[in-house]
Order: sequence, then structure tokens, then C-alpha cells
Amino acid sequence: MKVKELKEMTVAELDVQLQEIREEQFKLKLQQVSGQLEHPHRIQEMRRMVARIKTLQQQKKAEG
Repeated sequence: MKVKELKEMTVAELDVQLQEIREEQFKLKLQQVSGQLEHPHRIQEMRRMVARIKTLQQQKKAEG
């Protein structure tokens, strides 16, 4: 998902998106532990996406 798309979302939509990413992040960690992870870079991508969403949430809450 692109940053532009995230910026257009409401705080509630960002909450839902954050929950989905956290679930995917959990699944990726389980795959990593079991040795089945095919794309290790996805873990880093998910971590960065969480940071983006949290930053946008804070900006939107500060705006009002």
C-alpha cells in the first residue's frame, strides 16, 4: 500500500489496516521460526508500514 493511499484514510480505517498488518507480521514471524519464510524482506516491510501508519495516526489526531 502506498503512502498516498494511507494519507487518504481516516483514523478508524488506519486502525483496521494496522491490525491487518500486525496479523500478517505475526504470520511472517511464525514462518521465519519454522524455516518456511520465502521472502525475509517482508518482515522489514511490515515493520516500516506499521511505523508509517502510526505516524499518520498521530498526525491526524494532532490536527483534530
